[in-house]
Amino acid sequence: MKPFISIIIPTLNEEGYIENCLKSIKRQSYKNYEIIVVDGGSKDNTVKIAKKYADKVLTDRRKGPAIARNVGAKHAKGEILIFSDADVIFPKGSLRKIKKEFKGLGGAVCKLDFYDARKRYCILLDIFSFFVKISHKLGIGMTNGSLFVYRKNLFEKMGGFNEKLLTCEDQDLAIRIGKISRFGMIDVKVLTSSRRIKNFGFWKFFLIYLKMSFFFILKHKSYPKYWTG
Repeated sequence: MKPFISIIIPTLNEEGYIENCLKSIKRQSYKNYEIIVVDGGSKDNTVKIAKKYADKVLTDRRKGPAIARNVGAKHAKGEILIFSDADVIFPKGSLRKIKKEFKGLGGAVCKLDFYDARKRYCILLDIFSFFVKISHKLGIGMTNGSLFVYRKNLFEKMGGFNEKLLTCEDQDLAIRIGKISRFGMIDVKVLTSSRRIKNFGFWKFFLIYLKMSFFFILKHKSYPKYWTG
């Protein structure tokens, strides 16, 4: 029997990205899934667009991606939960590949590539993915922040995402899941936008991400400046 998958997408003013994300899911050959969009109170057309494609569109105005993801998980029917950012594009066949590669794992992240950046940035992203993969072997649990997968029973057992964390909530859960099951990087690549790199520049973005990750590892709380650098 094909496992049922719930794809949960938190949004806030994502009208420029959400439609392409949802269209890419609808084009998948694997059809045993549902799409749940959890909106944080968008003032643009995000909700209107989401209702055209999603099975459920929920609203929760509380701050933080952890809250939105937990809300989506509570309404999810799937035994596998995929948490995706709104600017992710699922290439053809990727949902079926995720299902296949996820066997034997309790949690996982996918590899990433940019769909709107120069090739050199994509190469650097491959290097970053290598370090993420190594971090799991060391028990640090770094993630790429854009897409991660969990078994719902383990997600619920661990209490979901820590809603007190504004950043690194994904890393926190990866570490906790890794203590009771296998967590790793699966050999499936999805596409994401380079909007943060365009805002900060690649190296500043990379340094901010490292600062947040290591601040969390050392202090076990969110980096105080969030994405301000």
